[in-house]
Amino acid sequence: MKDMSEAERDARHADKMRKKKAARDKIIATKTIEKGLLIVHPGKGKGKSTAAFGLVLRMLGHGHRVAVVQFVKGAWETGERAALETFGDRVSIQTMGEGFTWETQDRQRDLAAARGAWERAKALIAEGEHRLVLLDELNIVLRYDYLPVDEVVAFLRDRKPDHIHVVVTGRNAPDGLIEAADLVTSMEMVKHPFRSGVKAQEGIEF
Repeated sequence: MKDMSEAERDARHADKMRKKKAARDKIIATKTIEKGLLIVHPGKGKGKSTAAFGLVLRMLGHGHRVAVVQFVKGAWETGERAALETFGDRVSIQTMGEGFTWETQDRQRDLAAARGAWERAKALIAEGEHRLVLLDELNIVLRYDYLPVDEVVAFLRDRKPDHIHVVVTGRNAPDGLIEAADLVTSMEMVKHPFRSGVKAQEGIEF
């Protein structure tokens, strides 16, 4: 390699990339299924909802309608909500949470809020008018047993229309949901500024 000229290196690289492209094209040609996906973003790291809203934006960029049901963050004024409202009726945003459970300190109220948000989510999914439905922080609700996991998993697995993508976020996703999902990406925390005394900041956390 050290004795090769730049032209020889370029030719070697081009040949290697041609072979890699041919192999890749052969693999891609076998992928023929198109379907609505169940996508889960769990994990203790930051970025679960951020990644999900990236998918929402991508769908909007392709001209599709999207819906968002927020199970926990409804009490917050978030940048993503303000941004999505500029898309008009192409986006349905249901902010049905009342904050984290330690903020309400009322289990029955939390149970009622979770049930109301889930019923709305089921209706949006069943209607089939939104290509993607984001169920933001649903995993938190499931973690506290505010909704039966089996009920949620059964609906998303068996009753979701074939063309609809559903994204579920929140740490501690139940095993049944992960098993039913088509795509799972866990966010791992390596460092977080909160541990160094940095507060939640506009445009980063909300």
